[in-house]
Amino acid sequence: MSREQEEALDQSKAPLMEHLLELRGRLIKAFLWLLAAFAVSYYFSGQIYDFLVRPLAEAFEGEEGRRMIFTGLAEAFFTRLKVAFYAALFVAFPLISIQIWKFVAPGLYKGEQRAFLPFLIATPILFTAGGALVYYVVIPLAWRFFLGFEQPGGDGALPIQLEARVGEYLSLIIKLIFAFGISFQLPVLLVLLNRAGLMTLETLKKGRRYAIVMAFAFAAVMTPPDVISQIGLGIPIILLYELSILFIQLTSKKKAKS
Repeated sequence: MSREQEEALDQSKAPLMEHLLELRGRLIKAFLWLLAAFAVSYYFSGQIYDFLVRPLAEAFEGEEGRRMIFTGLAEAFFTRLKVAFYAALFVAFPLISIQIWKFVAPGLYKGEQRAFLPFLIATPILFTAGGALVYYVVIPLAWRFFLGFEQPGGDGALPIQLEARVGEYLSLIIKLIFAFGISFQLPVLLVLLNRAGLMTLETLKKGRRYAIVMAFAFAAVMTPPDVISQIGLGIPIILLYELSILFIQLTSKKKAKS
């Protein structure tokens, strides 16, 4: 290898090392934000879990002696850890996103920065909207549906009554919140695919019938086996799909005029 080639190789390695060091610094900061959020979330994990249990408590309203149980010795402790971890992810995500943005933004043109930044802002907002929909609308309806299968007993029959496990309940409600939150990212995904030229407006319009089938198939996999949850997730996905088409159509017209 000639001296000129060695110098060119050294010059190419220098920016790579700078990027790696920058990435390491951003990852460390993101981890520290997550760790701090976890510490605070663990301190308030009891209150956070009470908030998550509130829909079930409201469904039990007026009934005495209802309770939640744990059947494993460490189940309640690990449930608190999981509550703190999921809460920390939610709280720290905007701060982690800022670190990602600071790493990516210098490599983008100003026009690309202006195009990408709204999607970064919209992601946590849409996730929160999806979580709010399932918590305040879908979950109360689903819980009342499931509690409808309880039986009082009598005439030689034993009563059938729910005694929810703390770990199982947390897994179910977190799964629902994440399913709705991730589903609400559909407009961000479709618009980005359109901007990248990987999916055209005509393709989205022609794929409506497939989108409907896929929406309800996704809802069937991600929700409990009840009609309320599946419809509660499937219909918003379809509406978001249509809103994505409308948004792409409007922005395409503005670009054409300009």
